[in-house]
Amino acid sequence: MLFNSFTFIFLFLPLSAALYFALARRSHSAAAASLALASLLFYGWWSVRYVPLLLASIGFNYWAGWRMGRAAPAIKRRWLVLAVAANLLLLAYFKYADFLIAGVNALASARWPALHVILPIGISFFTFTQIAFLVDTYQGKVKECRFLHYLLFVTYFPHLIAGPVLHHKEMMPQFARAASYRPSARNLAVGLTIFAIGLAKKVLIADNLAGHANFLFDKGATPELLLAWGGVLAYAFQLYFDFSAYSDMAIGVSRLFGIRLPLNFNSPYKATNMIEFWRRWHMSLSRFLRDYLYVPLGGSRKGTPRRYLNLMLTMLLGGLWHGAGWNFVVWGALHGAYLSLNHAWIGLAQRIGFPRQARAWACVSGPLTFAAVCYAWVFFRAPDFARASQIVLGMSGGFGVALPKSLAQQLGALAPLLEQWGVSFYLGGGTRFLQTYAWVLLAAALSFLLPNTQQIMDRCAPALEYRRGLDAARGAVARALTWRPTRGWAVWIGLITLGSLLSLGRPAEFLYFQF
Repeated sequence: MLFNSFTFIFLFLPLSAALYFALARRSHSAAAASLALASLLFYGWWSVRYVPLLLASIGFNYWAGWRMGRAAPAIKRRWLVLAVAANLLLLAYFKYADFLIAGVNALASARWPALHVILPIGISFFTFTQIAFLVDTYQGKVKECRFLHYLLFVTYFPHLIAGPVLHHKEMMPQFARAASYRPSARNLAVGLTIFAIGLAKKVLIADNLAGHANFLFDKGATPELLLAWGGVLAYAFQLYFDFSAYSDMAIGVSRLFGIRLPLNFNSPYKATNMIEFWRRWHMSLSRFLRDYLYVPLGGSRKGTPRRYLNLMLTMLLGGLWHGAGWNFVVWGALHGAYLSLNHAWIGLAQRIGFPRQARAWACVSGPLTFAAVCYAWVFFRAPDFARASQIVLGMSGGFGVALPKSLAQQLGALAPLLEQWGVSFYLGGGTRFLQTYAWVLLAAALSFLLPNTQQIMDRCAPALEYRRGLDAARGAVARALTWRPTRGWAVWIGLITLGSLLSLGRPAEFLYFQF
């Protein structure tokens, strides 16, 4: 079931919320059970046959956690290794079996047939969530004795399909509070507002950018500089608004039940370096990779060379987490190299006294970071490595610069001058070219100039950029757009919701569902 579907908005969500709060008047356990069953229905709407797999995974990990909680230290470690290995083997079978078979066939000239395994939706997220639970249990940070609560923790539908990756200790105490079982007018207003903003991001922006991105990535022609950058920027902003939309909608839906999900997306394109980008993009996954992979590998505690190796290994595995393909390996390697260079630059800047925090440097480092991210997105989106390499070459000017011939008349005397500078004109494509860049410019303005959803909804904190003193004008805009339960905001939210519903049509899946 999709958040951006009429079935979810007008049937599943109101009925599950009404049942939850109705049962809560009699029994909190009954209300929690109804929410867990609703979450299983939400998951089974995609494919009922994978509900037993989800329940088996939950049952096994609950049992392993229960055994660890009662075992001696030496035995406890064995249970941890066994349970984590079982989770990784399950994930490897469904997500990487065909990728590994293809690799073996290529290296050994073998002809093993592909298994064509269908990837269960959300398996990466519920597997990582449970691995985090197992490690936290082993370390004594959590202890869960109630199967119903553990079932709800894993299946809770606002996060089940595409995150965030949750920690038991940040979620279950909320379900233990009596306030979470009472309907709240403020939670309703805040939740619906955040959900409406997310729905608008998905339906009105991300879905309209999709066609312009697909035109570049799925077309076999060699892309010239402006065509390549137009399509790549369209995808960069499509993914940005698509993932931001899901994160907003998940937080909004959860708030209706009085539960606050952790922030998972915080204007990553405003980052001025790659370290900051990963503190803002898919924040729960970044936290998981840091706490359960980078730090156990040694982090930065074993010297600079080992630190860079750990960063590279972490990002390579992070790339593979997103998909079984060499494109994702390259994407992870690029970000591992980016982070290593970023750390090396910080060390050099400190030694020579370079003013990295200066406003002038932020004006350079911000666009540089964004450009590096866009280059990496090519490998993330391209159907194969050959097409990715072709697009990267086009972005670098390898196929020259060209404009649609239909624009030549509008450029007037400037057209011959552009031709002297090496710009060529090709037949057709003028409308597509203009529409692509119009959508890109609109998305860029929304991304870089306006506060994000959390900044709008937070009455106590102005925009991050304003706090840092980088841009007082943006801070003023953030304060002007701060949300309050007023008639004005009700009208605005009503209008964007109406526009989203009228544009909904056939709902498109969120991009992160494929991971």
